[in-house]
Amino acid sequence: MNVQRLRASLRGWGGVSAMAVVCALTALFALVLPLTQSPGDSGTGVGGQGVAQGERIRAEAKCTAPEDRSLAPSGDQDGEAVQAIRKRGYLSVGVDQNSFRWGYRDPNSTSEKAELEGFDIDLVHAIADEILGKQDAEVRFHAIPTDQRIPAIKRGDVDMVVRTMTINCDRLKEVAFSSPYFQTGQQVLAPKKSDITGYDGSLANKKICSAKGSTAYENLEADQKNGDLVASADIKTTVPNQLDCLVRLQLGEVDAVVTDGALAASQAAQDPTVELKGKPFTTEYYGVAMKLGADDLVRRVNQVLVDYRKDGWQQSYNTWLRASLGASSGPPPVEYR
Repeated sequence: MNVQRLRASLRGWGGVSAMAVVCALTALFALVLPLTQSPGDSGTGVGGQGVAQGERIRAEAKCTAPEDRSLAPSGDQDGEAVQAIRKRGYLSVGVDQNSFRWGYRDPNSTSEKAELEGFDIDLVHAIADEILGKQDAEVRFHAIPTDQRIPAIKRGDVDMVVRTMTINCDRLKEVAFSSPYFQTGQQVLAPKKSDITGYDGSLANKKICSAKGSTAYENLEADQKNGDLVASADIKTTVPNQLDCLVRLQLGEVDAVVTDGALAASQAAQDPTVELKGKPFTTEYYGVAMKLGADDLVRRVNQVLVDYRKDGWQQSYNTWLRASLGASSGPPPVEYR
């Protein structure tokens, strides 16, 4: 049993009582969109690189509760990363445009150009307004596949990614995360007529789809190695975007999908022939991902989240998620390293 499962029993679902959202299918393409909706020491001796590497390895080995390892919040605007954004005059953000009520384009919009909207998009605007110091600050959205979220940050294509991205220890080695802003868990999605009952022995000899680079695939792979997932389950099918798994399921190419419960429920709502099977088997915390070393930006985003949890989070939840997920007790609890 992994640490996430242990923590799941302790922390629960953070007030989310059900998952039922609808996913809008659109072709995914690279997008850059201005949005204006309303106007050390490298030595190898004592104390040098060898010691530093040993300390880093020990620190990584102790990585538990990754959602509690972000930097303490600060409203300082003088750091290099924050100043670069302010000087440029806009925030560049990687998002999804296919996850209904998270980050999507409303196909029923009456406007000439359907704008991105959803729970994640509201958070992006709150961050942009605070960093740039004005209402309706300019945001340039980049639609990024699941498996390109970390590469996009490391290349500097975006300032941050706000895309239902789970905080975990492996990712903390490559990118920095804010404190968590949402809690969910991995679940199984399968046809209603299927004999699959959940994340259990009923997955024997079944083909399972997950997104490449997702925590779902990481869990599947790890659990199969340690015996928590039946050995005969076929987990080889991976796709660039989680939405592609639903297509594979509809075509009969796979028997089940494993992903975050919030996203799996949106797919179930879109297609009445499929449903969630069993209960969540992990606890996942979404965070804003940023470049390693951009400590001032991480601290500034965490300060925005402090304020947003008090004034903004619940309103956004009620607007986008309450009708499908039910009442919420609020965002997950936060601790800092």
